[in-house]
Amino acid sequence: MTEQWVNHEQSPDAAALPDAVSGTDFHLALSGEGGLREQLMDAVREAIRSGRLVPGTRLPPYRSLAQDLGIARNTVADAYAELVEEGWLAARQGSGTRVAKRAAPLRPEQSGGPQRRTRRRVLHDLMPSSPDAAAFPRTAWTASARRAIGAAPNDAFGVGDPRGRPELRETLAEYLARARGVRTEPDRIVICAGFAHAMRLLGTFLEGSVAVESYGLDFHRSLLHEAGLRTVPLTVDAHGALTDELPGTGARTVLLTPAHQFPTGGPLHPERRAAVVDWARSGGGLVVEDDYDGEFRYDRQPVGAVQGLDPDRVVYIGSTSKSLSPAMRLGWMVLPGWMVDRVVAAKGPREMWSGVMDQLTLADFIACGAYDKHLRRMRLHYRRRRDLLASTLAERAPHIAVSGVAAGLHAVLELPPGTEEAALRAARRAGLALDGLGPYRHVDSTMPPRDGLVIGYGTPPDHAFGAALDALCLALPDLPEDGPATARRTSRRG
Repeated sequence: MTEQWVNHEQSPDAAALPDAVSGTDFHLALSGEGGLREQLMDAVREAIRSGRLVPGTRLPPYRSLAQDLGIARNTVADAYAELVEEGWLAARQGSGTRVAKRAAPLRPEQSGGPQRRTRRRVLHDLMPSSPDAAAFPRTAWTASARRAIGAAPNDAFGVGDPRGRPELRETLAEYLARARGVRTEPDRIVICAGFAHAMRLLGTFLEGSVAVESYGLDFHRSLLHEAGLRTVPLTVDAHGALTDELPGTGARTVLLTPAHQFPTGGPLHPERRAAVVDWARSGGGLVVEDDYDGEFRYDRQPVGAVQGLDPDRVVYIGSTSKSLSPAMRLGWMVLPGWMVDRVVAAKGPREMWSGVMDQLTLADFIACGAYDKHLRRMRLHYRRRRDLLASTLAERAPHIAVSGVAAGLHAVLELPPGTEEAALRAARRAGLALDGLGPYRHVDSTMPPRDGLVIGYGTPPDHAFGAALDALCLALPDLPEDGPATARRTSRRG
């Protein structure tokens, strides 16, 4: 058995905790049997059982403990995370890791059977697609709501039109033409509750197969499958979907994310944009354009909508889910003229999905310029986060390449083959919520699988973003010992 003393000075807030041990010396008895993580966990458990570490005691930061014990930081971080999950320790952002505040920790032999594993607590949300909730423009939105409701005609408070309020459709027609290059009239816009709602409406009358990108949201594919439609994958590379594969799919409809392919990143190449429109024209096909990340482009001007190339063959779908908030449940479909009646019929005789008050408020919010102002502010905000993510990884994990960061609220971290699952497990132990690339891959894709992590940088609050990046770096696989002497560069492809 190896005994080690770990000495740490009293933390500034220890005196404020009456049940905490101040100016502690941590005496850890490592057994020498098993892995270092298991030895460390056993030593902490025994110290708590014996009463030497009482509830509320603050443990040293894992970096300091790792240095004092002469072991890897990841080993200490994993041990802490596992002990938090078991209930021996408690972790809170800003106050460190402490012994859980209960008098007698439950021992496994006292439980009367196998211990039930509790759900790991999420300390840092790095899931993609979510905006910064704290950045919602409450003051400007409230001002727009007051003006909109005060000026609303009486019929606005009656049964809602399934097409959506005319004030919003007129404002959107002008805004989308100006900001996204969309060509439409208000009568060809139908308001919906977001992208998923739009796809459910389209699914009521689409037939046959739908071509989709080999990497994309499995939820969106599920919506098509629920409608009885078969999905056929298109290969995806750095320039988006390979549209020249469309003739061989037998599909009459294709679903694309041309502005910023999700999740791999990158806009659809101009030649492929023209090719997909030619395919739709020549064969009577339909292009469904999910304007994913259309508002958030950082390194050059936003890419215009494919819909502008042929309004009669492209359905354009947008929403406020990332520009404002997913809680609003507001989206829009810009339709070919021949589809409007079908979509309205599928929606029903009255508005049952999107609140009229929110529609009126959004119309005012766009018309008065507050929406443009908000988007400019958020582009700067998210670009700073993106730059911090890239610089942190370049400094602390230079062997991990980063792609897909020219737009949007997420990045893809390319991992060595076979390491994605291990990285996800390490992330979960560290309290990180994030995605791997695996679930986004179409089951029938012929593309070689890619190992990677999809990191959303929109959700964490500003004060916690640095800590989230720290935890992320510790969860990433190390550079293999037989790897190249110089690490791969951090890329800003896409």
